[in-house]
Amino acid sequence: YGFYTGFDSDNSSGDFSEANHKVAEMLDLDPHQSNRTGKHNGETDIQENGIKRHRTSLPAPMFSRSDFSVWSILKKCIGLELSKITMPIVFNEPLSFLQRITEYMEHIYLINKACSHADPLERMQAVAAFAVSAVASQWERTGKPFNPLLGETYELTREDLGFRFISEQVSHHPPISAFYSEGLNKDFIFHGSIYPKLKFWGKSIEAEPRGTITLELLKHNEAYTWTNPTCCVHNVIIGKLWLEQYGMVEIVNHSTGDKCVLNFKPCGLFGKELHRVEGYIQDKNRKKLCVIYGKWTECLWCTDPTTYETYKKNEKRGGEQKKLKPSEDVIKSENDEADDMPEVQDTVQFIPGSKLLWRINCRPPNSSQMYNFTSFAVSLNELEKGMEAILAPTDCRLRPDIRNMENGNMDVASKEKERLEEKQRAARKERANDEVEWQTRWFHQGTNPYTGTSDWLYSGGYFDRNFSDCPDIY
Repeated sequence: YGFYTGFDSDNSSGDFSEANHKVAEMLDLDPHQSNRTGKHNGETDIQENGIKRHRTSLPAPMFSRSDFSVWSILKKCIGLELSKITMPIVFNEPLSFLQRITEYMEHIYLINKACSHADPLERMQAVAAFAVSAVASQWERTGKPFNPLLGETYELTREDLGFRFISEQVSHHPPISAFYSEGLNKDFIFHGSIYPKLKFWGKSIEAEPRGTITLELLKHNEAYTWTNPTCCVHNVIIGKLWLEQYGMVEIVNHSTGDKCVLNFKPCGLFGKELHRVEGYIQDKNRKKLCVIYGKWTECLWCTDPTTYETYKKNEKRGGEQKKLKPSEDVIKSENDEADDMPEVQDTVQFIPGSKLLWRINCRPPNSSQMYNFTSFAVSLNELEKGMEAILAPTDCRLRPDIRNMENGNMDVASKEKERLEEKQRAARKERANDEVEWQTRWFHQGTNPYTGTSDWLYSGGYFDRNFSDCPDIY
């Protein structure tokens, strides 16, 4: 996630803001002329079964980034700390990073599945699939979300999906986002904090995720913890941007001692391992219980270790390989005109007898015109009728720069972004002069009860809706 956070610091001098003002001149975009297949902001359909239907489209299509180069910005920043660079709004997508985190919940059915299983192995399989699905929404999402302002919040209640979610930007330097979600049936709690460490390697930007993610299955009195894989954005200087996830992800069941070790494989020569995930689940005695394999951009399967080893031996001998049939909802072209991007020739190689754990959701047909958003992501910034009256004044949906960008008003969005950053700088300076420390509102610093490491924990009370002492950040 690191490429999407850490820029746009309130320490920035604004040296690169001229690029923001050029954006509107480069674009021939009238939001009033755009096609809208979904509802306008403030309108909500009610289906026959009484469940709200969320919008299926953004108010305005995205603009072309072809006339802009990340390198034109970064080359001015050699020797500077990467977290203090202001990027022009043209490289953003119209969501805050707090909303981006909420996309973990897109595949919440996997948590529900984990809750329903009596067998701890099947629960771990579902949790592993959920952990992989949490990064799947990043596929082809090369725009960066807006950096949350200090004190910014985002809430989401989805009665149709059975959860509610709250997040807060609890620190600006370093940027730390804390979140908490719970099942409406009191069946699970999902919480954590994310503060990625950024590295700029010249042609790529790498983000090593920091912070613990915790899932508690209340019915089974179980807690699972893990950390996300490293995310890398390639071709930031020239060529087509593309994403890679790599590194070891270790999911621990603190109640049973079971562990799932997943290897998000680096691309490798000729792209052979691109997007591949491979791993296993072991019990507390380190006995392998099952093998997990697939791609974080497609699907995840599991099989027993003996079957997997037999298949691998046959594969080395040149045995027949049965490939998973490409389906329209899974396969997309991953290399049309990319520079330095590996060719991807095949999909997941299916091992007979494997069980499907997860498959990526089909994206809306107009996704490429909407920053490659999923259907879930399209709905996140929707401001429904009456919502403004009950939201916290710090909620992302009320951010004028994001709202204007979503509506295609790029020049206004750029100016609002600068105004908010300047307001944040002034507030910080005033606190420093008064020797007043920033107080978080909904989360507090503490210790994760399962890992013993430092964590940000939910203080409670948000949904009581007492917002009288919320900061004025917009």
